[in-house]
Amino acid sequence: MSEQLHPMAPHHLPFYLAPESGTDTLMVVMGVFLIAAVLWVGTLYWKLHSLPERMAHKSQKLQFEFVAVLGLISLFTHMHIFWIAGLLLAMIDLPDFGTPLRSIAGSVERIAEGAPTADGQDLRTGSDIAMPPAGEPDSAAKEPTHA
Repeated sequence: MSEQLHPMAPHHLPFYLAPESGTDTLMVVMGVFLIAAVLWVGTLYWKLHSLPERMAHKSQKLQFEFVAVLGLISLFTHMHIFWIAGLLLAMIDLPDFGTPLRSIAGSVERIAEGAPTADGQDLRTGSDIAMPPAGEPDSAAKEPTHA
């Protein structure tokens, strides 16, 4: 039984209509486009989400770890305030208090131990200390002689 086309029907069907037995080309193209669009939007989301962390890492900020933790918290909780806080923290340049404090602590330790400075002065009293020449061992380190 062969079916006849209606006399008013066009003899050439548009490309977007699927033939009787065949692949729907428009559906395949739209499926590929949808998958590509979802991957592109996902990549854009991840890049935007990691923006504060990349900003803090690029400028070698001290608070880099804190910004990274805020980014992870915002990712898992979906609370945007953490992302905004991380972005603001990545933009702010916090002063480095650690380096001067470590230097002060090291100086105080040397004073407490009574270690001489490089110029041979005792830091506690300010007087000169008799230092052995660089090549000779310290007199206290010499073996005692038995007389």
